[in-house]
Amino acid sequence: MIELEKVTGDPARLRQVYGCFPSGVTAVCALDDGLPVGMAASSFTCVSLDPALVSVCVQNTSTTWPQLRDLPRLGISVLGQDQRGAAGQLAAKDGDRFAGLEWTETPEGGLLMHGAVAWLDCSVYAEVPAGDHAVVLLAVHGMRAEPGAAPLVFHGSRFRQLVAV
Repeated sequence: MIELEKVTGDPARLRQVYGCFPSGVTAVCALDDGLPVGMAASSFTCVSLDPALVSVCVQNTSTTWPQLRDLPRLGISVLGQDQRGAAGQLAAKDGDRFAGLEWTETPEGGLLMHGAVAWLDCSVYAEVPAGDHAVVLLAVHGMRAEPGAAPLVFHGSRFRQLVAV
């Protein structure tokens, strides 16, 4: 028998439990008045094939999401296993998140990170309040993938690499 503990409102314990599920790491980026703006998001999910939709979850306290939400296009880059540094920079609370990083702008203003394993050109489809986060549904307008390249993985509050079995 598996005994479950009650959810007590301890965010550290709940984060530990959530951290047992591995996820990829994405960069959600765009240009705002010619300047790069972006953030790292490990809560990326494929939602629908028809219409093509993906989602990210964004903390309500994010200071970056308000800069991104009303832009016409957002670039989603699924980071590669060698992009730990980029993920850390994009998750930073201050400093130049794009220092030393290479990226390309889409015609509509999305920003795509070089070295990623997949790229999506998206626009905001809907935003749904969900506790201390918002679930942001994104419509996919363009895509590219490098299926043979290995993604960066986040598990147990650490970056990890996949190993073929």
